[in-house]
Amino acid sequence: MAFSSRDKEELIGKLKAYFKAELDQELGTFDAGFLLDFIGEKLGPYFYNQGLYDAQAILAGKLEEVENAILEIEKPLK
Repeated sequence: MAFSSRDKEELIGKLKAYFKAELDQELGTFDAGFLLDFIGEKLGPYFYNQGLYDAQAILAGKLEEVENAILEIEKPLK
């Protein structure tokens, strides 16, 4: 997955801010970039796949709503 340079800069900034606020650690831009690459490569697929599963569940729910709506307007056979 490739982020735009603008998005990557923003994500690096968020990592640096998190390390400072939560861990009281200074994280340099270079190190934050490597950490971002690691997270994207090693952890990113888990988040991506979960997003797919969530989207699939939403779509399945919507499809069930459509099926129910069709059944509601079905005409009885004589």
